[in-house]
Amino acid sequence: MSTDQNTDQNTQPAPRYALSARAAALRSSDVRELLKAAQQAQVISLAGGLPAAELFDTEGLRAATLAALDTNPAAALQYGLTEGQTALREALQAREREQGIALAGRALLVTTGSQQALDIVARLLLDEGDVVVVQRPSYLAALQTFNLAGAQCLGLDEDEEGARVEDLETMAFPRKPKLVYLVTPFANPSGATLSLRRRRWLLEWAARNEVLVLEDDPYGVLRTEGQELPSLAALAQDVPGARAWVGRTSTLSKAVAPGLRLGWLVLPTALAEAAARVKQSMDLHTSSFAQEVAAHYLAGGRLPAHLARVRGAYRERRRALCQALREAFGGALEFSEPKGGMFLWARFTDGTDTRALLPAALAAGMAFVPGDAFYAGAAPRDRLRLSFSTETPERLREGVARLRKAWEASRRG
Repeated sequence: MSTDQNTDQNTQPAPRYALSARAAALRSSDVRELLKAAQQAQVISLAGGLPAAELFDTEGLRAATLAALDTNPAAALQYGLTEGQTALREALQAREREQGIALAGRALLVTTGSQQALDIVARLLLDEGDVVVVQRPSYLAALQTFNLAGAQCLGLDEDEEGARVEDLETMAFPRKPKLVYLVTPFANPSGATLSLRRRRWLLEWAARNEVLVLEDDPYGVLRTEGQELPSLAALAQDVPGARAWVGRTSTLSKAVAPGLRLGWLVLPTALAEAAARVKQSMDLHTSSFAQEVAAHYLAGGRLPAHLARVRGAYRERRRALCQALREAFGGALEFSEPKGGMFLWARFTDGTDTRALLPAALAAGMAFVPGDAFYAGAAPRDRLRLSFSTETPERLREGVARLRKAWEASRRG
């Protein structure tokens, strides 16, 4: 193509495509935009919710990849079942049973990451104007998914026991909720964990009102202190009528590697059959190759040692971040130290607007996510999410020092 042709194309007005109303209203993820800025080498990023890349079990995954190709290349390279490859489904079902979850009357569907599981449930259940109850704050990508489905997201505030599910009894709903969606252990962004008392209360409410509860559990494998709580799906077995009203999703992204793009969705059998038809219309099936690699990896027995290494690193990093914040800000920044996960949720007690603070922080060479990104509807402006998973203790301390510098500059006006 000639230079003149290139110039002519560049001066043409941008095409004005007629997007659907839902697509046009969908805002870009703040985290995604921040990750672009955080790619700069000089920026210490406490923004993205990413696993630590240097901790990936590359040797184990290399061996699993070769095994997938050497053992049964047709299974890895051919089209597969919508519900998932047999070997991986059996491995994931075994993991669910180890957590006390009986699969009788339930079915497991392999998904392209747990994000697709949320999309499947949204397409399966939600019509325009339907109500979804979420925690406040909530996982940003879930809010995007439910909004794209045309749903109204109404929030449950959180305290030290997680989402205040008892508020479901007194909330004024424009119509009966179709879905309650909660990240139960170490929620993104708040790090909060739903208490055992509230888990049981929620199950009784769901059975009584016949509302599906979708439990999202990507971070349970990252517990570093304290006793693991039984999942909603496990507890539902002892609550009359609750088994029919609980779904569950999880992922290998935090346990193994997000590049595999593998998650799973457990639903009551009747719903799971319809969910498989929805998935089939989306992508036929999740990558056969990735599934076979994951199945060989899980069969290889390396996961427990890998998770122990990851938990140890995250524990050290979380403690370093919390100590640095206490020393740098004292009472000016309030937060609770979680017992696992990847995130710390904080609030400036002087009312600092974290959205306004972000440009100064980026200029100082550090990144965080303003808290208002995680709310459906009105949002407080004094919160921020900090991730401790991807940076070393030394860089976390330096990141906090840069945040302090930006905060002091913002206070001077």
